[in-house]
Amino acid sequence: MACNSANCQSGCYGDEHSVKEDDEKRLPLPEYGVSPRGGDSNSGGLCIKCKVNETIAATHPAVTEGGGDRGRYCADCFRSNFFGKFRFAVTSNAMISSSDNVLVAFSGGPSSRVALQFVHEMQLKAQKNFDASRDRQLPVFGVGVAYIDESTIYPVSSHDFDGAIHQMELIVASLAPPAKQFFVVPTESICSHDFAAGRDRLTELVGAVSDITGKEDLLAHLRMQSLQKVALENGYTKVVLGTCTSRIACHVLEATVKGQGFSLAADIQYVDARWKIPVVLPLRDCLSEELNMFCILDSLKTVEAFQQPRSGINGLISSFVKLLQEENPSRESTIVRTAGKLTPFSFNRIPEVGDNDGHLATKRRQKKYNLKPNESLPPESYCLICNSPLKKPKSTNSNCFHDGKTSSGIYASTCSSCQYQILPKDPTSLENFFSLVPQSISALAKDSRDNQKLLRDQIQDCLLSDSDDGT
Repeated sequence: MACNSANCQSGCYGDEHSVKEDDEKRLPLPEYGVSPRGGDSNSGGLCIKCKVNETIAATHPAVTEGGGDRGRYCADCFRSNFFGKFRFAVTSNAMISSSDNVLVAFSGGPSSRVALQFVHEMQLKAQKNFDASRDRQLPVFGVGVAYIDESTIYPVSSHDFDGAIHQMELIVASLAPPAKQFFVVPTESICSHDFAAGRDRLTELVGAVSDITGKEDLLAHLRMQSLQKVALENGYTKVVLGTCTSRIACHVLEATVKGQGFSLAADIQYVDARWKIPVVLPLRDCLSEELNMFCILDSLKTVEAFQQPRSGINGLISSFVKLLQEENPSRESTIVRTAGKLTPFSFNRIPEVGDNDGHLATKRRQKKYNLKPNESLPPESYCLICNSPLKKPKSTNSNCFHDGKTSSGIYASTCSSCQYQILPKDPTSLENFFSLVPQSISALAKDSRDNQKLLRDQIQDCLLSDSDDGT
């Protein structure tokens, strides 16, 4: 989206130096669009990029959100600049290659709707290039869409549920070919293959968590496990989430309050490959106000029937960040940029699997963002509940999980946040709790035990026995 013009004031995505220089030269736009020199800052309501069309504020008065962008860009320039953020994140972080089969997590809200639309547009362009090429060496990546059904926990009437699912199906079907498969995945499917048994088990599992925040966090973890399940079963190689800057800003403060500071860097990067199917966040640099405005301008239909209000600590933080954003529109971006200074983990990049294009892009990202792989973090150092990296390997007792002596092993293999907010305090209740967790979660304990045994076998000759004095 770069225009390579030294005088461009559009904020388009040129190289880093040109963008920085343009920002330094650009005069700040004061409130109400009045320039420091007097008069209207955008020449009577004209777009500051094309300087031909009227701004969104003039042509779309119904768009009441969007801050300064309403008074600076026309609809076309806003769209091209907004899509530029998405494409820049995808290409610079090697999120999607021609051989991929990506699964877009779709909740019906503006974030996931825009993510689906932009991924579709990239696929459509790749298809046109493939049809126009003679050799046809680069295949077109596949796209699927998945909605995680949480109606067992958040009941809705069958009429509303069926209507909302039908709207989602119409949204997916309305996209131009290549066709995209749409999955409706009940959360209870990860608990049991039998629907009734899985429903009862999920209800009992969630009911065992007394803390409101812990219950909401557990559901978020189960949601990710459900996405991983459908991706693995259907051959998808990447999971695309519509997580945006506004949501990440909330997560930064939530994780800080919950004592998840060590693992925070893992959750806010463009790529998260700690899962079997890597997860990517192409909308990481986009604000929720921009997403809402884009949906209005492009008439993208959203489905709000399943949107649940956040509660507990998460609800308080969301309200707090919203208030901060109303006072200063740059607050959310500032929070994310500050947290972005944390050193990413080794899994915060696309694994090298022989794809030359992806390999080069990964190298560029590693250099650009100063990614320093933390090779000292062994694969078994993950929380058994939320899969967050642990500061110290605490899984030495993970075999207790399979020997029936679960209390010490479970607490040693979970993060402090899960210990205080999700796990029951009573040992008997704790054992019952882990008897209800999905196999995809309990399997982490087995993998943890096996990985540590393998690591111990490899370094056995270097270990001191209890009788050695270390001299």
